[in-house]
Amino acid sequence: MIGISDIEAAAQRIAGHVVRTPTVPSPGLTELLGAPVTAKLELLQRTGSFKARGATAKLLSLSEAERAAGVVAVSGGNHGIALAVMAAALDVKATVVMPRTAPARSIELAGKAGASVRLTDGMDSAFELVLRLRDEGLTLVHPFDDPVVIAGQGTVGLEFAEDGAELTDVIVSIGGGGLIAGVAAALRALRPDVRVWGVETEGAEAMSAALKAGGPLPVPVSSIVTTLSAPSVSQLTYDHVSALVEEVLVVPDREAVQGCLDLADRAKVWTEPAAGCLLPAARQVLARVGDGARLGLVVCGGNATPGDLIGWADRFGLL
Repeated sequence: MIGISDIEAAAQRIAGHVVRTPTVPSPGLTELLGAPVTAKLELLQRTGSFKARGATAKLLSLSEAERAAGVVAVSGGNHGIALAVMAAALDVKATVVMPRTAPARSIELAGKAGASVRLTDGMDSAFELVLRLRDEGLTLVHPFDDPVVIAGQGTVGLEFAEDGAELTDVIVSIGGGGLIAGVAAALRALRPDVRVWGVETEGAEAMSAALKAGGPLPVPVSSIVTTLSAPSVSQLTYDHVSALVEEVLVVPDREAVQGCLDLADRAKVWTEPAAGCLLPAARQVLARVGDGARLGLVVCGGNATPGDLIGWADRFGLL
């Protein structure tokens, strides 16, 4: 299990390379949800998401031989952008494997940063290709099945604990589980009374399925939210979530897209559906815990274009 000393060490390692993002009260979301809301604005992080933290922590931990070999990652979008940008900043050659369903802007940004981008037909085949490339000699920077990466993502929770107001419940999106594993580990150490809740979208339910089955297993992926669409979680992330997280909630894609519209309208931030799903999940949390809740939302990323969001909103009849 990742401990607070691992997360504090990661924070020292990545300081100067990543942004200490704002932790702010949101009057608009407080009015919308009917409970005090504090937002951790990771969409303002370098590369537009929290993924820069874990990627940087891993890159800075590599040996000279590993750096020389070059790095490879699989990504539905944000991890690939983060690795491409941070590897270029640290003069490491990067290869990023993405499904063709990844947002076009994410594919473009990874390529513009200098990474070699390899596209596959889906996330399953993307994970298969990245493992072949690892076996051929590239150094794998896994998006979530790596304690160094998880400790890097845990610096989000470290900062939230240090900068946030008094909170009762923190809500975190789940793809492969690296972010929530790190955040939950940090909050358990520093704010042990805070409940941590996960949220997935329908058709991207790898952690929910793992919790029901008693361990990781492959799941079919059909959600539009490619940044949450891991084909399975890892034993490492499963162990953290099963031990530290109150419950994993599941919301429809439509509500995640509506959440993006509400975040733009009420919180004045432009997010992707992986963050938009926090709002319908927050309503579920409030229904469970009742009066007195003070919510913290990890607004994980903002790498969606206006065209993306308009297209999704039109598809679900939200315009």
